[in-house]
Amino acid sequence: MEKLYVIGLDYGSDSVRAVLVDVSNGNEMASSVFYYPRWKKGDFCDASASQFRQHPLDYIEGLEATVKDCLKKTEGVLAPQQVKAISVDTTGSTPVAVDERGVPLALLEEFADNPNAMFVLWKDHTAVQEAQQINEHAVKFDVNYLQYVGGVYSSEWFWAKLLRTLRVDERVRKTMHTWVEHCDYIPFLLTGGTRAVDIKRSVCAAGHKSLWAAEFGGLPPNAFFSALDPLLDGVTERLFTETYTSDQSAGTLSAEWAERLGLSTDVVVGVGAFDCHMGAVGGEIEPYYVSKVIGTSTCDILVAPKEEVADTLVKGICGQVDGSVIPGMIGMEAGQSAFGDAYAWFKQVLTWPVKNLLADSGVLAEADLKKVFDFVDDQIIPQLGRQAEALPVTETSELALDWFNGRRTPDADQTLKAAIQGLNLGTDAPRIFRAIVEATCFGAKSIVDRFIDEGIPVKGIIGLGGVAKKSPYIMQTMADVINMPIRVHKSEQTCALGAAMFAATAAGIYNKVEEAMEAMGQGFERTYEPCPEKVALYAERYQQYKSLGAFVENKEVLETIK
Repeated sequence: MEKLYVIGLDYGSDSVRAVLVDVSNGNEMASSVFYYPRWKKGDFCDASASQFRQHPLDYIEGLEATVKDCLKKTEGVLAPQQVKAISVDTTGSTPVAVDERGVPLALLEEFADNPNAMFVLWKDHTAVQEAQQINEHAVKFDVNYLQYVGGVYSSEWFWAKLLRTLRVDERVRKTMHTWVEHCDYIPFLLTGGTRAVDIKRSVCAAGHKSLWAAEFGGLPPNAFFSALDPLLDGVTERLFTETYTSDQSAGTLSAEWAERLGLSTDVVVGVGAFDCHMGAVGGEIEPYYVSKVIGTSTCDILVAPKEEVADTLVKGICGQVDGSVIPGMIGMEAGQSAFGDAYAWFKQVLTWPVKNLLADSGVLAEADLKKVFDFVDDQIIPQLGRQAEALPVTETSELALDWFNGRRTPDADQTLKAAIQGLNLGTDAPRIFRAIVEATCFGAKSIVDRFIDEGIPVKGIIGLGGVAKKSPYIMQTMADVINMPIRVHKSEQTCALGAAMFAATAAGIYNKVEEAMEAMGQGFERTYEPCPEKVALYAERYQQYKSLGAFVENKEVLETIK
């Protein structure tokens, strides 16, 4: 019997990853990573203003490079004709303005260097004011249009970013035909779409970020948006009414893309979804387990049978949508706006003298300077972890808040800031690092507690992503803080593997994604069990964390009033 293969594409914040997978057992035959060159240079971004934009060429070049590289690595092992499907996951909400043909405006010569014509990355927080206005506006209506997104709209999401773009850029506003999520654009591109109206919108993106709900008959009415701002009048007519689950086909490869990639026009392209949702499938999620994709931020996914939770609305999360993860189940999303980013910030602070003073000192030759930079960059976080792990934890240890990029869940508020308290002359780098690690773990616990408090049981945690696999200290701390076991998945690329599982389903190789998950899942490599002697201490520390959070949040409110 002929072997069959599929490709999963995972668009992350810094790079796109492709995996070529055997559908019979999930073995990764090849993988490839492409780092976005424009993003890497910091083009079109302004961190001080929370502006993070990505050029569509970074995505398109990465798509071609990674797929072709996977095929090159498997020459003589498999034939391109054996590749039957491609599916894509992306960050989200990461939308872009497109013209009537579905072309992102940044690909037009007159918009090539305009950040407002590019994809607005998930962590872009320039639309904080717009999100606040949406929240204030929503309470004026008899129908609660925010009920399926946790009751709070975020600046990281579709409508806030759209309204901000329309307000600040008249040229984009006049040229734009519609607004499209990254995960919906790539399948449209691969299938050779030429009309924006034909873009198949994923229920994942539509339900969690765009206020689409079957219970509303689709998107909120035009009157909701036009009353918010006349600039939104008529926008819904150019958006969508239908949505699709990711086990469905978006079409097949166009002749152009088949030639560019070296594949057949018979290759099925699946409907896209967000990375954490497909990652949860790649990580073999089970009902009532929180699948935690841990990277620069976290995305936490829980699935539950529709009939068991149909009437339960969880406040303060990032939405609950029928079929957004596994068709037939309710997918619930939460997350932390900064996890790995919090550690990266601290590393940046600590390495400033090395990168700035040494670079200008002339003490070291350029080649030696690079060796020093690379060594420090590679070793500083692991060494901090080892030192922090050896420290005793007490009730009076330094304490931090993890809101370095605002708060996503529970109760989204991107205006909030991080904090560290309890500093003294004995506080050193490992102690601050420990406080930040604990804070990210306390943030993880607050998500679990919100599910439980709202009537959704949590049986355990599934850890996915680089931090889960590479940082035993962090994962053990999280198990101790949450007081639940954490299973870490074997796969290095659970999001791309999940996309591959959906590709196999969209191609009809499996009837349901659960069947693909069972056949292609790679299992778990280890489990972190809570340490009983630390659980009680961390329970006390968690209460301190909540008190510090309440103080900072109230202080922010008072400053806003002033």
